[in-house]
Amino acid sequence: MAGIIPIRKRASTGVALVPFRMRKVGADVLLTSPWGDWVFVTEQELDALASGTLQDGTALHAKLSERGFLRDGVDAAALAERVSRRKRFLDAGPNLHILIPTLRCNQTCVYCHASRADMSDTSTDMTQETADKVVDFIFQSTSPRITIEFQGGEPLANFPLVKYVIERAKDKNQQEDKTLEFTLVSNLSLLDDEKLDYLVANKVQVCTSVDGPATLHDKQRVLASGSSHGEAVRWIKRINTRYAEMGLDPVLYHVEALITTTRAALAMPKQIVDTYVELGCRAIFLRPVDPFGFAAQTGKTIEYDRAEFLDFYREAVGHILALNKQGTQVLERYAAIFLTKILGDDDPNYLDIRSPCGAGIGQLAYNHDGKIFTCDEGRMVHQMGDSFFQIGKVGETRYRQVMLSDTVRALTVASNLDAQPDCVACVYNPYCGVCPVHSYATQGSIFGRMRESSWCAVHKGIQDFLFEMLHDNDPETVDTLRRWTTIRERAHFVQPRCSE
Repeated sequence: MAGIIPIRKRASTGVALVPFRMRKVGADVLLTSPWGDWVFVTEQELDALASGTLQDGTALHAKLSERGFLRDGVDAAALAERVSRRKRFLDAGPNLHILIPTLRCNQTCVYCHASRADMSDTSTDMTQETADKVVDFIFQSTSPRITIEFQGGEPLANFPLVKYVIERAKDKNQQEDKTLEFTLVSNLSLLDDEKLDYLVANKVQVCTSVDGPATLHDKQRVLASGSSHGEAVRWIKRINTRYAEMGLDPVLYHVEALITTTRAALAMPKQIVDTYVELGCRAIFLRPVDPFGFAAQTGKTIEYDRAEFLDFYREAVGHILALNKQGTQVLERYAAIFLTKILGDDDPNYLDIRSPCGAGIGQLAYNHDGKIFTCDEGRMVHQMGDSFFQIGKVGETRYRQVMLSDTVRALTVASNLDAQPDCVACVYNPYCGVCPVHSYATQGSIFGRMRESSWCAVHKGIQDFLFEMLHDNDPETVDTLRRWTTIRERAHFVQPRCSE
C-alpha cells in the first residue's frame, strides 16, 4: 500500500485534508505530508478518509488536526517558513570540497572505492602549482562555510601537500573571511608524532575506517607491514587522548570512524558495534558497499542482497539501543540523519540524503591533477575509466562554467525527488534522497529506477525500521531516538576568522 492522496473537499463532511502519502507499517498505515508531518492511522480510519466520512469531533479528526493534516488548520506563512528553513542548503554554493593529494596508498582494501595507486607511483601526487589553483577555485564558492576534506589514496602519503593546502587556505581566508574547516580521511598507519602535532595544532578533524574486530578489519584492509587494525586503534586512542588533555568534550571531539559493510561483516553486527564502543566512538555509520573502484571487481566476494544488509542493520541498531538503555550513549549515523528530519523537523544537510543531492551544488571534488568532479563518487567513476561526471579543470574552467554546466543541472533534476516517478508518491519523500552517480553506476542512468535500486532498498528499509519503532512508541526507545537528532556545533574545528 503506497501512494499519494491530493487535497480535496469531502462532500459529506466539509472536511478538507492536506495532500498525503501512505505506506503500511506494521498493523497500521503511515501518512506523511509533503512538508514532513506524519501520523499513523488504522486501516478502518483510512477507509473513513477515502470514503469521505471523516466527522468533526471524532478522535480521528482530533488526531489529524493535531498532526497538521487538516487543511483548515494550516498556517500558510508558517508552513512556507518551515519549508524554507528545511531547504536553506539551496541558498549557498558548494560547502564541501574534497581534495585528493595523491592516489598512493599503503593499504590494499578489498572494496577500495578510490582505485588506489602503488606507493611508488608519485605521478599521482598533486603539485603545489595545482594546489594553488584548487584553493583559489574553492574560495570562489558563494557558500559562507567551507570544508576542505583530504582524501585519497592515503593523504598522509603526500603530507607536505596537505600542509601546504592548509596554510594556503588559511592565508586565503584572511581576505575571504569564511567559516573554514579541514578534515583528513586517513587509515592512520602513516601517522607519526610530528604529523599528529601539526594536525592537532591546526584543528584538523581526523576520520578513519574501522571495519570491526581485528580479524575482520585486517582481512579487508591489508597492511603489508603489520596489522592495519592495530595501527588504527593505536592512533585513535592517541588522538582522543590529546583532545581530552586539551579539555575538549569527548562526546563532541573524537576521531570519527566509518565501516564499510561487506558480506563477511553481516555475521557480526554486535561485535562490530562493541568494537566501536570499546574505542570510545560515540557514533557508528553502518554503510553498505558502494559499487565503485575495486568494489566493482570484487563484488562476487564482498557483495550481498540488500535484504541481508537490512537484517544486519536491524540487529546492530537493536544492540545500540540496548547499550543506550544501559547508559552507554552511542548512535547510528544513518538513523540520526533520517530522525533529524522526522523528529527534529530540520535537515542536517548530509549531501547524499537530501533533495536535490549535493552533487555540484553542495560539494565538488578535485583530483590530484586538478580535474573537477561533481562529487567524490563522480571522481571514483572517472578512476574506473568513465569521465561523465568531470565538469572542469582548475586553471582552465571558470567557476561560473562549472556551476552552470549541463551536468550539474542534470544531476540536480535527477536527484529532485519530486521529479522521480517512484519517489514522488513515496511516503518517505520528505526525508530521503537519491544519488544519481550510484544510479548511473548500477543502472546506466542518472535517473535510475528506484523500485529496482539497492540505494532505495536500503533507505526505505531503514526508514521502515525507524517508523516501526516510533509506532511501537516505547518511551525509552523514543527518548533515545530523539537524542540522536541533536545537531551539535563543534567550534574547536573551525579556523579563526580574520574578523575575530
